Amino acid sequence: MSVGAALSEARQRADLTVAQLSERTRIRESVIEGIERDDFSVCGGDFYARGHIRALATCLRLEAEDLVRQYDELHTGSRSPVRASAVFRGEDLVRNRSRHASNWTMAAVVALALVVVFAVVRLLSGSGGKAGETTAQLPIAVPNAGPHQVHEPGKPAQAQGVVTLKAVAKKPTWINVRDGQGHKVFQGTLSEGKATTWTAKGRMRVTVGDAGAVRLEVNGKDVGSLGKDGQTVHRTFEAGGPRAR
Repeated sequence: MSVGAALSEARQRADLTVAQLSERTRIRESVIEGIERDDFSVCGGDFYARGHIRALATCLRLEAEDLVRQYDELHTGSRSPVRASAVFRGEDLVRNRSRHASNWTMAAVVALALVVVFAVVRLLSGSGGKAGETTAQLPIAVPNAGPHQVHEPGKPAQAQGVVTLKAVAKKPTWINVRDGQGHKVFQGTLSEGKATTWTAKGRMRVTVGDAGAVRLEVNGKDVGSLGKDGQTVHRTFEAGGPRAR
């Protein structure tokens, strides 16, 4: 009985499929099928053929050296080109390595995205301040900006029919400022000690979250606080004077 036939018969006696035997020996199914047909060219050379024969025989409880000796008697001097990719499962190893590399790449991309998001949030929120606080601290002077022009603190409005409102925060508080048409001039939190001035044509509507925390000047006249600490107050100021209603 030939080497291939002996191995095939032993595999069938053990009630194993080629796939199961391949899983146990880590030898490719196509190589096992070739050996069972006595086609050892799929092994890549005598050295690998002997190794496969020993591994298969040991797994199937056959005398490995007897089968190797029988192989040598029939194939002495036969040398086939070595094809390392056809020996074990090199392509499987490469595929697994590529899969792991892809997983690491995806993890690195996610980590980088989280870092970028964190940096953007820190930039938008400032150095620990509340939302809107940066707007109140950095008034912008824009020439010919119309009714919503924001002036530097302490700079009086020169145009006729314009309401000028200056707010000085004694402690942090939320404030909302709108013009006579209800358009938003400012909305946010004023930080403690900051003074900010807004202007609008005709009239200005103001809502202060903590009336006792802010001192107001309207058209250059000090009107003080609009209410008590913790009180929410709504006021409307007209052009030409500090009158409120």
